[in-house]
Amino acid sequence: MNLFSRHAVASALSEARKSALRGALIGDAIVSIAAPAYLLLPGTSFHFDAHAAPGTGAAIGADSAQSLRSVDFGSHTASWQVRALANWVAATNDNADKPFVIVDKRGAQLHVFDATARLVDSSPVLLGAARGDDNVAGIGNRPIDQIEPGERTTPAGRFIAQRGQNATGEEVVWVDYDAAVSMHRVRITNPAERRPQRLASAAPDEHRISYGCINVPHAFFDAHIAPIFCAAAVPVYVLPEVKPLDQVFGRPAAGLPPHGEGRV
Repeated sequence: MNLFSRHAVASALSEARKSALRGALIGDAIVSIAAPAYLLLPGTSFHFDAHAAPGTGAAIGADSAQSLRSVDFGSHTASWQVRALANWVAATNDNADKPFVIVDKRGAQLHVFDATARLVDSSPVLLGAARGDDNVAGIGNRPIDQIEPGERTTPAGRFIAQRGQNATGEEVVWVDYDAAVSMHRVRITNPAERRPQRLASAAPDEHRISYGCINVPHAFFDAHIAPIFCAAAVPVYVLPEVKPLDQVFGRPAAGLPPHGEGRV
């Protein structure tokens, strides 16, 4: 697949975002037809039958979970929020049989899954310097030197990301095109920012330095990011750090019972 310029992928990404929205609405619909409710605790999963006929009840318990896809984390470690969302993606096939990526902002980690929901590998990443889960309106049209420190957020949500180029011709993966948020190899344009050293730090707060883009180590980008985005657009799920998980992805994705069902 040839690289596209930022302007050339605008229409394609617009359609992709519509597909993402449709997918999110389908996910919301699952809430209305879910019957039994199960509370997700760390280390467990909340499963939904993506193939259940409308009105039959889509939520199922652990005894029936073997009939659904579940995430294989192997020997990798991941937060319970990552596990909750990944299990929901696998159970509902929200990734449409494509590889997918989950970005854990709180842990400053990126996780790559293959089309069968197997965790392939994980990597530390650099993220927006400002805490927050939303973009400032119109920020993608501003020159970078006009973006205030408090506006340098990495937005949370479900995105259909696509390979492309930035204004300098650098290969990137556009995550939120309208907001000019991309995933790219870490840059060392300002040595005072100590980006390589920050990537090596075990402290998540040290990883907050970018203007909102997701900075990935070169070797990891080449081995795992570039190949999966080479052939098609791929879902990227960015976990929130301020908002509750269910406010961004819906209660089933967060492993929570539908509203009104209560905890069990």
